[in-house]
Amino acid sequence: MATRESSVREPRTGDAPVAEHTEPAQPAPAAPVSAQRVEEEKTEGSAPQLDVAALGEQLMGRWAESRRASRELMRREEFHRIPTDDMDAQRERVLGQLGLLVDQGSVHRAFPKEFGGEDDHGGFIASFEELLLGDPSMQIKSGVQWGLYASAILHLGTQPHHRAWLPDALDLSTPGAFAMTETGHGSDVSAVGTTATYDESSDEWIIHTPFRAAWKDYLGNAALHGRAAVVFAQLITRGVNHGVHAFYVPLRDESGTFLPGIGGEDDGLKGGLNGIDNGRLHFTQVRVPRTNLLNRYGSVDENGVYTSPITSPGRRFFTMLGTLVQGRVSLDGACVVASKLATTIAVRYGSERRQFDDGDDNEVVLLDYQRHQRRLLPRLAQTYAMSFAHEVFLEKFDGVFSGRTDTDSDREDLETLAAALKPLSTWAALDIIQEAREACGGQGFLAANRLTQLRADLDIYATFEGDNNVLLQLVAKRLLTDYSRTFAKADAGVMAHYVADQVNEAVVHRSGLRRLVQSVADFGSTARSVGYVRDTASQRQLLTDRVETMVAELAGKLRSASKLPKKDAAALFNRHQNALIETAKAHGELLQWEAFTEALARVEHEGNRQVLTWLRDLFGLGLIEKNLAWYVIHGRLSDHRAQAITDYIDDRLLPRLRPHALELTDAFELRDEHIRADIATGEERARQEEAREYYASLRARGLAPIDEKDLLAAKKKRAG
Repeated sequence: MATRESSVREPRTGDAPVAEHTEPAQPAPAAPVSAQRVEEEKTEGSAPQLDVAALGEQLMGRWAESRRASRELMRREEFHRIPTDDMDAQRERVLGQLGLLVDQGSVHRAFPKEFGGEDDHGGFIASFEELLLGDPSMQIKSGVQWGLYASAILHLGTQPHHRAWLPDALDLSTPGAFAMTETGHGSDVSAVGTTATYDESSDEWIIHTPFRAAWKDYLGNAALHGRAAVVFAQLITRGVNHGVHAFYVPLRDESGTFLPGIGGEDDGLKGGLNGIDNGRLHFTQVRVPRTNLLNRYGSVDENGVYTSPITSPGRRFFTMLGTLVQGRVSLDGACVVASKLATTIAVRYGSERRQFDDGDDNEVVLLDYQRHQRRLLPRLAQTYAMSFAHEVFLEKFDGVFSGRTDTDSDREDLETLAAALKPLSTWAALDIIQEAREACGGQGFLAANRLTQLRADLDIYATFEGDNNVLLQLVAKRLLTDYSRTFAKADAGVMAHYVADQVNEAVVHRSGLRRLVQSVADFGSTARSVGYVRDTASQRQLLTDRVETMVAELAGKLRSASKLPKKDAAALFNRHQNALIETAKAHGELLQWEAFTEALARVEHEGNRQVLTWLRDLFGLGLIEKNLAWYVIHGRLSDHRAQAITDYIDDRLLPRLRPHALELTDAFELRDEHIRADIATGEERARQEEAREYYASLRARGLAPIDEKDLLAAKKKRAG
């Protein structure tokens, strides 16, 4: 969105260029006074008080009961990982934990009532995410069994399949694998090499992996425990390939021995999640009945005739995969839980660990250092943004899967939301955990304090259920599709105006954007300069404008793709692949900011509203600060205003939020049994209190030695 000069003067470096269609110059306005700013000034002299319980309730969201029930289970030792266990011991312990979850009735929520479930899709995901607090391996193995294997039977199969296989899947009588990924094809599922060819003479499917790269790989439950699998393969009948479909394939007999034609390998020790028995599977002319095709979206009769309720092969494929989107939903939520855990550990430690004398015989707690605040508080703000965004995501998921809002458009929106948020949260969790580890120094490196193992376990989250970079390309293509629909009937004049102005009036009104006025009103004052960009409307404008502009620029560069041969079009997209991904990331960040802002509007407690406003501002202005080069280059911010944002974060937001850091993590409602990090559950506090009492006792008894530096200073003073 182009900005305009609003005073009669020569443009300064960093100001927006003056477009030919600018309005007549006006006198420079005074800095805007927003309701937010007035509220801040009212509380400047007195710190707001937080209602931690109310804040915790809001963070728990709609499915608070399901989350708390799961958390209560995770307080029990039998659900905790034993750090010294080797891989074999971890695998057996995690399998036993899944049995305990069945006994507790905590895995059936999303399934039909006739199978002991509650048809509660949102509650199922919410409770599942909290299993991470016990052991991420347990959470992911649970996801394999009930979120992937059993859910594939439910969503891709029909009633006969449900009755035949769901009961044993739900009670763990049949541990199952989800055989989609192949060694040679990870995120490109449509190109898997495994085939399922119909044999009319025997009324059977022949499942076959024709080459090594077609082996199914990285599959949970495949190495040891799996008795059956949902196998994704190219469906071939009467010489026609109808694309990827899912088939139910038994794997092992009761003794755990592979059935004829089936083989596999153990993936062995991994970088993390070693409580899961990941492995490889291959099939050599394995025969299964025709009725083992999970046929909700495609059927084959005894004559080999294929039919489907969805005529478009591409749409059929994406519809089938869309029914399994809950994996991405749960990963997003699990990363929120992990980020809450990591920030809690780091903030507690930073509030207790003391380092370096303050000049008055007192050592300073780490969190009182500005650099420590810069490391942790923006990541705390990011965790809150992720948490609020995930609740919006979960509401959307539940609406679609419950049938309340199950339209093609809703499913498309859900898939796009999943592809946007899962990459951001998985990357963010890894960053937050690593920064928390470093902020805890050597203590953070000890296994007893969990951070290193937590990061190792979550490392794979960035690439499973869809590689993050691939998912973001899907988001960018959706944004471009929406853009092209918006301007499909626009003439050249309209498009020219859009390019010149970056965002037309329709988008201004739809997005709530308005022009930023840059003028001599800056006067070199940080307070006045940042006043133009710190309120809600201005943050929304800057963040939304960046997305709109990036989409418009991409659309212009890729406009010719539809007229090019397929190979040349692919090459054109490849040249702009990085821009596609950066655009999608900006869109995902805007979604998180909007979710935070919407949550803020629902806060009734005055103290909570004020502190959360500062925290939201830290997140929003932090996003702008991270991309200041873009804003300056594109003329959205002057150099001085860009610097003012950094100064405002350092000089105002961090000091305001510092006193509330502990309470903001207390609102996550994590108990000591969830945290299980010595430095965050009393050990560090006890050490610090012991040391301070020791030195105080020495001074009180007159036994404290004289510091040599003080002695030398006294001698120098007497000599002078």
